[in-house]
Amino acid sequence: MKKNYFKSRLFLKYIWSYLFILLIPLVLMTIFIYQNAVSNLRTEIEQSRLNQLTQAKVVVDGRVKELSEIASRVSYDKRLTPYRVHDPIFSGEAIQALDQYKSTSSIIDEIYLFFHKDGKIYSSKGLYNLDVFGNTFSFKSWPTDKLFEDLNAVKYPTMRPADTVTKSSNMAERLLAYLIPITPNNPVPHGTVMYLIRESELSSLIDTVLGSYRGLTYILDNEGRVLVDNRQDEALSASAAASLIDLAPGIHDRTINGQPHSIVSVKSETNGWTYVTAMPSSQFFSTVLHVRSFIILLFSIIVLAGAAIALLLARMQYQPISMLVEFAASKSNAKRPHGSPDAAAPVNELDRIRSALQEYSSRVDLQEPFARNHFLSMLLKYGNAQSLSPELQQSFGLRFDRSHHFVAVIGSGEPGDSPNDRQERQAIIQLLNQIELPELQASGYGVELPQLDQLGLIISFDLDAGAETFGRVRRIVEAVQGRLADIAGTVPIIGVGNCYESPDQLNQSFIEACSAFELRSSAGFGTVTYFELLSDAPDRADWIPNHTLMKLSQSLKQGSYDVAAQIIGSAIQSLHATSASALLTRCVCFDLLNTMLKTASELGIHSVVQDMSPAAIFGNSLDELERSFLSLASGICSHVEQNALKEEQSLMDRIAAYIDERYADHSLSLESVAFTFGVSPSHVSRSFKEKIGVNFLQYVWQKRLEEVRLQLRTTGNPLKDIIQRVGYQDTPNFTRKFKKETGYTPGQYRKLFAENGEARQLPEGDDE
Repeated sequence: MKKNYFKSRLFLKYIWSYLFILLIPLVLMTIFIYQNAVSNLRTEIEQSRLNQLTQAKVVVDGRVKELSEIASRVSYDKRLTPYRVHDPIFSGEAIQALDQYKSTSSIIDEIYLFFHKDGKIYSSKGLYNLDVFGNTFSFKSWPTDKLFEDLNAVKYPTMRPADTVTKSSNMAERLLAYLIPITPNNPVPHGTVMYLIRESELSSLIDTVLGSYRGLTYILDNEGRVLVDNRQDEALSASAAASLIDLAPGIHDRTINGQPHSIVSVKSETNGWTYVTAMPSSQFFSTVLHVRSFIILLFSIIVLAGAAIALLLARMQYQPISMLVEFAASKSNAKRPHGSPDAAAPVNELDRIRSALQEYSSRVDLQEPFARNHFLSMLLKYGNAQSLSPELQQSFGLRFDRSHHFVAVIGSGEPGDSPNDRQERQAIIQLLNQIELPELQASGYGVELPQLDQLGLIISFDLDAGAETFGRVRRIVEAVQGRLADIAGTVPIIGVGNCYESPDQLNQSFIEACSAFELRSSAGFGTVTYFELLSDAPDRADWIPNHTLMKLSQSLKQGSYDVAAQIIGSAIQSLHATSASALLTRCVCFDLLNTMLKTASELGIHSVVQDMSPAAIFGNSLDELERSFLSLASGICSHVEQNALKEEQSLMDRIAAYIDERYADHSLSLESVAFTFGVSPSHVSRSFKEKIGVNFLQYVWQKRLEEVRLQLRTTGNPLKDIIQRVGYQDTPNFTRKFKKETGYTPGQYRKLFAENGEARQLPEGDDE
């Protein structure tokens, strides 16, 4: 059925919110764009001109640099020495060489070579007497005598401004003259190379700067003279043009000829020339008129599109909320029968979701102790505390940032199932859940182990410089003993593992604590066994200490391959470092082998002996023996893991069968089942969910619910009797849970299936 979102006030709020969010910035943005259109467009055009002018400068500088390089090559060209040029035999080669140099640059109109105090001047077309040259080329602003004087006296490259040149054919054109003394950079030059360059050649390089805009472009030398004048529709006076040289590189505003202009200036670092382009500011406003029309059109389109997008976004945002509401209604609120009094009540989606979250939060709070215990159990089994999720550590209130860590195993030696034993165990668990010993700079976290008579305790503490580690561990254990004595009256048996600086090694300390607990010298209450004190080192250091073999055996029993591999590796490495004989080394290795085989036998794993590689006994080297031992340890740990899984599955199946038989017992609880089967409640809670698929309470509830539904469909017994018969004593609470699960009250459910399970119209009221 199609949903009508517009009936939801929340959905309408989303639409208005999106429209408000869209329109306010859009209006402000439109005003801002319109107000700043002139300056933005102007800046863009000016920046574009600046980039183009910079590009033109690079091109012109490159061409001028080519001319300097040509002059340098001319000065060192043997064909153009004074002797060869004057020699009638070689003069033709000189003229040909000049023609070749001319063709290497696209801007050269003609190239001339003049030697000081010489009566002739040479070009790519031939040689001229100075009188003939003066009559052939007439510069409007450069008299002939001044020209010859400059040819003899020029000391550094000089570019003369564009000038009108009249040739003998009465043809006039504007040319620039570029004089370069040769040899270049020589304080006493012996000649001059003169280039004639058409002004149009340089102006064509910068024509692209103006584009479709009116304006003018100048190239000024470092003395402020206009070298190239490329104008469109207007011109500057000589003084106004000369003032442009004082402008700093960049973009400027100036009034020229009574009109505001935008001026862009670029200065060449190579020769000091200044490139300037000026454009009337009025050209910007013609573009803005087009922009204004475009903005109005764009604004209208955006408003219409924004309304459609607001509707789409509101629907997209509301849809997951609608799905959450449906989920909350199906999981948290009972399905209201048709015709119920509050069926038409206004829907507050967020309140419904909030109620569902609160309900799920309460469920999480109930499961948190079991999750926390599972987290710590994994830490004891595998170590690697630093790699565990920091978010989980924070949510469980766990910290492992102290300098030293160890594990203690606390137990009574035998499980008890009396009410007093349960109460005492619960008090100890509550105490050890998070124990603080500020006077010893220590804190600890309790862990419920699978064995009902044992608890684990992870202790972290800071050790002052120079303090004795074992002494601090002993004091901490004694403090824990005192706390336990205050609660239980008697102190349980405690096994203590070695202390490590890294929490990643807590699994090793746990194995050692289990070994110490198992190998305690006394079974009496209050006994504390330290693994460190179990070490009865043999006379020779070559032999493996007994406590190491104990730790190896315990690690195999726990299925902890990482710890077993480390013990084997350390033992083999120690043998590498000794100078013991081959026979003694083999005997020492037999200690490791016998320990593993004995442990396998105790665990009932007899197949490892048949599958064992001969290299484990007859290995030729320690490395080969180590590989064999590691393989054997891996096999034993794998069998332990597999057996544990099978036993776990079998245990959970037996517990499920136990619940199937006794679910109607109102005293049935997680704790009572755990004590019946001799395992910890935390272990039952975690493993039951993993193996059966639902948690313990859900499983019991489902069994009771199925029986109640069957009784409602098939009998006419009173509801209260049925509920009490399946183990519930709180009838109102059961009725609420039943309605939450099925959507109907028990009375409605009975009426619904009264006639062979065929549904019929329910009354508006409830008979219960």
